[in-house]
Amino acid sequence: MSEAGRVPSPATPLVVAAAAPEERKGKEPEREKLPPIVSAGAGATAGLDRGAKGQISTLSSFISAVSPKKEAAENRSSPAHLVFPNIKNVRDQPSISLDVRQKQRISMDASSSEVKAPVLPECILPIQPKTMKDFQEDVEKVKSSGDWKAVHDFYLTTFDSFPELNAAFKKDATASFNTIEDSGINAKFVNAVYDTLINTPQDIQKTNPQFNNTSTYVIYAHLLRQIATLVEADHHFLVHWFKKLSQKRFKQLVERLLQFISLRLFPAKPEEFPPITKCSWWIPSAAKVLALLNTANNLAHPPLIPYTDFYNSTLDHIDLMEEYHTWQNFGNSHSRFSFCQYPFVISIAAKKIIIQRDSEQQMINIARQSLVDKVSRRQRPDMNMLFLNMKVRRTHLVSDSLDELTRKRADLKKKLKVTFVGEAGLDMGGLTKEWFLLLIRQIFHPDYGMFTYHKDSHCHWFSSFKCDNYSEFRLVGILMGLAVYNSITLDIRFPPCCYKKLLSPPIIPSDQNIPVGICSVTVDDLCQIMPELAHGLSELLSHEGNVEEDFYSTFQVFQEEFGIIKSYNLKPGGDKISVTNQNRKEYVQLYTDFLLNKSIYKQFAAFYYGFHSVCASNALMLLRPEEVEILVCGSPDLDMYALQRSTQYDGYAKTDLTIKYFWDVVLGFPLDLQKKLLHFTTGSDRVPVGGMADLNFKISKNETSTNWLPVAHTCFNQLCLPPYKSKKDLKQKLIIGISNSEGFGLE
Repeated sequence: MSEAGRVPSPATPLVVAAAAPEERKGKEPEREKLPPIVSAGAGATAGLDRGAKGQISTLSSFISAVSPKKEAAENRSSPAHLVFPNIKNVRDQPSISLDVRQKQRISMDASSSEVKAPVLPECILPIQPKTMKDFQEDVEKVKSSGDWKAVHDFYLTTFDSFPELNAAFKKDATASFNTIEDSGINAKFVNAVYDTLINTPQDIQKTNPQFNNTSTYVIYAHLLRQIATLVEADHHFLVHWFKKLSQKRFKQLVERLLQFISLRLFPAKPEEFPPITKCSWWIPSAAKVLALLNTANNLAHPPLIPYTDFYNSTLDHIDLMEEYHTWQNFGNSHSRFSFCQYPFVISIAAKKIIIQRDSEQQMINIARQSLVDKVSRRQRPDMNMLFLNMKVRRTHLVSDSLDELTRKRADLKKKLKVTFVGEAGLDMGGLTKEWFLLLIRQIFHPDYGMFTYHKDSHCHWFSSFKCDNYSEFRLVGILMGLAVYNSITLDIRFPPCCYKKLLSPPIIPSDQNIPVGICSVTVDDLCQIMPELAHGLSELLSHEGNVEEDFYSTFQVFQEEFGIIKSYNLKPGGDKISVTNQNRKEYVQLYTDFLLNKSIYKQFAAFYYGFHSVCASNALMLLRPEEVEILVCGSPDLDMYALQRSTQYDGYAKTDLTIKYFWDVVLGFPLDLQKKLLHFTTGSDRVPVGGMADLNFKISKNETSTNWLPVAHTCFNQLCLPPYKSKKDLKQKLIIGISNSEGFGLE
């Protein structure tokens, strides 16, 4: 594909944009399946046709063709008429991102290492102008002479045409690539040339733009469009090559693309850009290239960069609901672009706004319908009909809550209000939070038997014990859904794979025979719950001796249920099939799948349906499993300085000596004590998506003896602090209070 007779290979443009991949050390194992990239369809094939022999455009002609001066001279004509002769109109680009509306996963592995590129017309390539050693010697001479001519000539020659590029940087200039393992590019040479370019005089840099300022964005946009409109098979190769980039270069590519989108949305100098009507394809092209990078990042193990590095905070300031509604109405249609087609660039804060507003709209619609129904039946409207009113007894909290939610299933999408029987008071948010705290604490208690707490991983997992009624698991799912729906953070500790299962699929299937809550799981997922067992299975996989003789295992699992040991076959006749060196991978996979999927299917299915009975929204399809966890439980990242800035005071002023002592002590706490303080005052050691400011944390003056410990009202995120006279006394009392508290009292 990168032979001279065709338009540049997928890897070639990146030589100019941000240097070539630095091959990561060692060969990482290929995954069996790759995340899907939606077929580019006719639009992609119309984007880049295979050039015939003799129709090779030079890079210099390409740059001059799309330069701003050229566009101005030709009255800013359509970009479609400014590129190569063999490039057709590609204004409306097809989506290459993961279609978040897709319910079935499509394998990307069609382009395996054995798939070969199309055979193209042969062409005589130029001789390699310089080796890497020659180039480095020229650069060293510049340091003493100051004469850049030899280096400048190298850049002029090398980047003059695609054949010259291939001759300079391909390991074998005459060979076509045919593997996802190796792009065939001399990465070290490319990176050396790129890094040197950054330090060259401006006249050299101008002829070899790096696309880090707006003056070269017109060229950059056309380059991105070429990559975006490659056929799907080429995208498969690119994805695999991208994941072999070094972390530094990969991050540079992502940051440059995000900056390109931000400056196109909010240009500092609008006059530097063509009119938006002439470059409406810029952002879609950049988003599609980002989609390739995001897919590559997901395939890398571990990921090259955190998924949060793909967030574009600029999007927090656009009309998110307009983007959402466009996506709702048009999906991944080629005719309308929406950032919701590429949810990985939308921050969790922005997604929360979308979910909240979507929830509010659903609440309004449900309440309006209830009102209309009342009026149509000539009944007197009651304000209570606009809410999901929960009336429960503290002594029968779980059973009353289950009964109420079952009877009022049609009202789950109304605003939640809680009343404790026999207690006066209006629910202004405090009673609702208290109801969640008490209910979660009771349901997750080990004596209740629904969930098992694993001390090694500090998380809960579903009990595999069989029972006649799984309605209480549905209740937990409803609770989680109500928490997301009503913007309440829960103190729940589920492992990450729970949220992966919760989005499998993200929308309840119309066919009830389709299983839900089943996802692909690995030993890594098991390690997050049962690290010791996962370690044992990993040792089995890496054992160098005779597995059958040393482990003496069969395809069976043994579990204790109410004091009785029961055995389950992992496959038909498993009790008679020995685990050997040849089948141990299958054994580990079946074992893991049994523990995390099959043995708890009914429990998790009830939990799944409970959650989605409240949160049935297309907005869920925008979320990653990690983001669902943050919405439910909050973020583990604490910023106590932000908490200090947003704290409110009652009876104290922030300049009071006691308050100064308090913050001196808290800011000096290690992380574990800071988490205990947060848990003591709010009921959770995590932070809402909106940050510390969303906690509405308050410190009130407690006019009691300084011998007393601090008191917290978790329902209102309020800390009642006696006026301690010394920092030492405050620190001692505070540590005792936060270290020995349990729920609403002392241990």
